Amino acid sequence: MAIYFEPARNVPIVEESDVVVCGGGPAGVAAAIAAARAGARTRLLEMQGCLGGTWTAGLVSWIIESRKTGLMREITDELDRRGARGPGGERDFAYDPESMKLLLDELVLEAGVQVQLYTHVVGTHVNDAGRLALALTESKTGRQAWAAKAFVDATGDGDLAAQAGCGFDLGHPETGQLQPMSLITLVTLENREALWPYVCNQADTHNEAKKRLFDAMVSAGVTPSYAAPVLFHVRDNLYSLSSNHEYGVSGLSAADLTNATLRGRAEMNRIVAALRSMGGPWEGMRLVASAAHIGVREARRVHGLYTVNTDDMLRGATFDDAVCRVTVGIDVHSTDPSKSKTFDPENSLRTKPYDIPLRSLIARDVQGLLMAGRCVSGDFLAHSSYRMTGTAVAMGQAAGIVAALAAQQHCLPQEVPWADVRAALVRQGAS
Repeated sequence: MAIYFEPARNVPIVEESDVVVCGGGPAGVAAAIAAARAGARTRLLEMQGCLGGTWTAGLVSWIIESRKTGLMREITDELDRRGARGPGGERDFAYDPESMKLLLDELVLEAGVQVQLYTHVVGTHVNDAGRLALALTESKTGRQAWAAKAFVDATGDGDLAAQAGCGFDLGHPETGQLQPMSLITLVTLENREALWPYVCNQADTHNEAKKRLFDAMVSAGVTPSYAAPVLFHVRDNLYSLSSNHEYGVSGLSAADLTNATLRGRAEMNRIVAALRSMGGPWEGMRLVASAAHIGVREARRVHGLYTVNTDDMLRGATFDDAVCRVTVGIDVHSTDPSKSKTFDPENSLRTKPYDIPLRSLIARDVQGLLMAGRCVSGDFLAHSSYRMTGTAVAMGQAAGIVAALAAQQHCLPQEVPWADVRAALVRQGAS
């Protein structure tokens, strides 16, 4: 490969904050709001044109592990007040992604967070003491540097941590394979009553609805790449449809992301057109939006002061520094389509609710850096469980509070007394 040596250049340090949060998905939004409410001058940097990440740009439209206190409950209650929350179960529910965009904008701005969208993290500066001092970004404005006393990596893929030199794990420990990606779409359907048997949040069970939907697609002449397709009712005649799996691709490769997105969008259009041609409950079916970015289930798992592991799940581990409790079991979408196009056999392992300790949110290799969301420190199987967005919000809220306290107390995140963290979580409604 030919090499081009880029000349050195001066990069403006735009501002110095108490806390810089990189990534504005569920974890990053929660971290930024929590840090600002704790009294920290907070900057939030996001590469998309909206906040919410997989909730909004990704059109997931379904929150798993929603029964969390603190910010997750606040978001849920506000969606209810706005009539933007759809049908759901005991711990999951559908929502209107456009309403979610506006809600997150308002929550962040009301908290006093400074936001910059359309901004990618592309580098860092770690000082001689091994402490993260600057996050470097690229945008229409050009290269910029952002200084802070504490940083939170909520990029999902661990981009900030990797740029800072943190170690990380990637993929299955034996094969290195990653879980498949999925491109989500929003569709409109007219005959709500006839659709009930196919809709996960209306049918008797999710599995029965998925099987009926799969059989309908096969009858229409298309076999989806995901053998357990999902249709959720969002509101009125709006539904979320997920029936795409992209195997053997990496969220760390722009080429892989591009090709997976192009294939996914083509497949979803074929599926919708085929179902529409069947008539009956599918008459008039239209694809009205595909996600702005493909859904990446896993990328880097950044090394932290503790690694959440499979044994923690099997024994239902509790920790003195627990920031939240996870109730979802193993959820590994098959990495090998030749064996299965649904889930891996490891999903049959019997797990118990377990805690996420604060230590797994604190980077091991670089000082002054926390993680929140699916890039926190964990093994392959544990990650498949704690990556749910309701849990990401709880982790984000804790990371934001610890970052704020570390900035205010002029210490490292691991040096903040747990009693102070717990008291701040309680003040913000988390338990």
